Amino acid sequence: MSSPEQSTGMKLTLRVWRQPGAKEAGRLVEYKLDHVSPDSSFLEMMDLLNEQLIAKGEAPVEFDHDCREGICGMCSMTINGVPHGPERGTTTCQLHMRHFKDGETITIEPWRARSFPVVRDLVVDRSAFDRIIQAGGFISARTGSAPDANEIAVPKQVADYAMDAAACIGCVAACKNGSAMLFVAAKASHLNSLPQGKPEKDRRVLAMVRTMDSEGFGNCTNYAECSAVCPKEIKLDHIAHLNRDYLVATVKNYFSKVE
Repeated sequence: MSSPEQSTGMKLTLRVWRQPGAKEAGRLVEYKLDHVSPDSSFLEMMDLLNEQLIAKGEAPVEFDHDCREGICGMCSMTINGVPHGPERGTTTCQLHMRHFKDGETITIEPWRARSFPVVRDLVVDRSAFDRIIQAGGFISARTGSAPDANEIAVPKQVADYAMDAAACIGCVAACKNGSAMLFVAAKASHLNSLPQGKPEKDRRVLAMVRTMDSEGFGNCTNYAECSAVCPKEIKLDHIAHLNRDYLVATVKNYFSKVE
């Protein structure tokens, strides 16, 4: 025999940020939602809300999503003040409603950063990250037939470090300064640590950091809030390595001009 919670689902109060456009004022709007399965994901819960709004003839809440497998990072929501929600190492799309209480009030907002302007509702423009990647997130490699897997030997420790950094899906909302250091550091570490990325290492670091600054991201002050809420648990070690590589690249660049 099923329990009342299993048969009727959860009742929730949602306070959702609604903003018609980038140049219009936004506000939190309260909605009541019933019959939410504890086994549903957070995005499935948002789908249920939108079905309810559409049935009433109201505009649905717009939010970003793609893979819904915790890989792409598109599901960028701030839930009760925490990017991606309360569960450590979990993206919004992989967050399940069983982690919330029946009758709970949940506040849902877009990511808050000057470099991520709100487009509509919970959708933000994250193209600044694309421009940072374009500045240095590539390597010069021969195209054509696939190289032999063992042609370039990579120690397992280095490969593991690079893979951990490559898992970064791009967050910035937790930082009070709106810094993108953890994202930039992870992307730089991914390529700089591998043999294939060594030729462009100095140019890559200088270009990505300069692009980050030009996009208006704030400075890192080592509060570590970014790492604490990172859904991929990227470590602060990458920021330390980026600072070191940037200093070395700056010195090399200076003396190359002097000579």
